[in-house]
Amino acid sequence: MSTDGDPFYTGELSVIGRVTTASNLTLVCDLDGVDARVVYKPVRGERPLWDFPDGTLAGREVASYLVARALGWPVIPETILRDGPLGPGMVQRWVESVDSGRRGRLDLVDLVPIGAVPAGFREVLRAVDGTGEEVSLVHADDPRLRRMAVLDVLLNNADRKGGHALEGIDGGVYGVDHGICLHSEPKLRTVLWGWAGEPIEDESLTDIAALVKALPGEVGDGLAAHITDAEIEALGARGRQVLDDPVLPLPVSARPIPWPAF
Repeated sequence: MSTDGDPFYTGELSVIGRVTTASNLTLVCDLDGVDARVVYKPVRGERPLWDFPDGTLAGREVASYLVARALGWPVIPETILRDGPLGPGMVQRWVESVDSGRRGRLDLVDLVPIGAVPAGFREVLRAVDGTGEEVSLVHADDPRLRRMAVLDVLLNNADRKGGHALEGIDGGVYGVDHGICLHSEPKLRTVLWGWAGEPIEDESLTDIAALVKALPGEVGDGLAAHITDAEIEALGARGRQVLDDPVLPLPVSARPIPWPAF
């Protein structure tokens, strides 16, 4: 794929804002000279994590995108490692998302009153919100979101929060914030448990088989710039496990949902 002349790869980034709710420095930038926006996470703005000591969070975001691209699943916006105003960092194409509030509909992952799960949604758990009201955590029963749940199993995503699943105005569903993925030890934490125990579609299994086959070659070589050999081997092992037992897993840890959940 040629990147010649694409400002996403070489254009100057102008910082226009900061995502203040993010754990690490996350900047919103315009690409100078074109009508395009990106998310920029400089490596120097990362907080060290004791349980993810290898590489960088930016590199893990890029590696997660490379896995999704190898599968042929347009689930993660294009993500690269490049220079920016604060040095090298992750740069990701901006997703213009649907404003669910204005459309009078729920987000892909949302909270509803107990007993009021709407059609087309699946209940994940029941809890108490910040005001003391009993609520249900739900997510859309949407095949685009289901594919994200399968991807998270392969990525060993330790932080799939509700706000990390976006419905684009282009009709796509995208996952963002993959800085703590691809560890060699089991760490899956997600809000997308509504399909747990259900079969994975044959089409997805075909793509996963192709990924596993390609890992020892060009795909693995690309990942090696961002994650360790042990983590690449663990990715292949997770892929083979899915092929051997093609169902979305059930929660097995004491903390299967990230906190906060949004």
